[in-house]
Amino acid sequence: MEMATFTADWLHCDQLSNYVARMVSHDRRDPLRHSNLLSSALNELLEMSFRSNAQEGELICVFYRHEQIERIELSFPCPSQQRRFYFELVQGLKHSGQLANYVEVIADETAPLEQAVLLGLAVNYDADIELRASSADALTFVVDLPLERLLH
Repeated sequence: MEMATFTADWLHCDQLSNYVARMVSHDRRDPLRHSNLLSSALNELLEMSFRSNAQEGELICVFYRHEQIERIELSFPCPSQQRRFYFELVQGLKHSGQLANYVEVIADETAPLEQAVLLGLAVNYDADIELRASSADALTFVVDLPLERLLH
């Protein structure tokens, strides 16, 4: 989807996440709960891409499934300064104490929203998050979500 089309309306985040989550979850053990969890996680990522304020380029979302893991690869245009910021945030997720960091971040009104989102995915969804530079002006979030495990 073209970024200009996507960023034309904030509701696109919710609409896309709900639609895609229903399609991906239809054959899971508990499709409704799986869809709800996936939709929430995907919506957070889509909102981050929405806030990139990019008008040029494409938003690309790819899903993979391996056993009980859902992988989301979300690519979008992003200015270099913002890419560096995201790379630093993702590197920070690799340290221990994620729960303590998450509690601190959500209690701090001055903390970056993106940090709360990524920590929230790591803590609440047990997500593994990586970041790839997909081109000179874009990046790709790679998020592995063990949703089936969370449902049991």
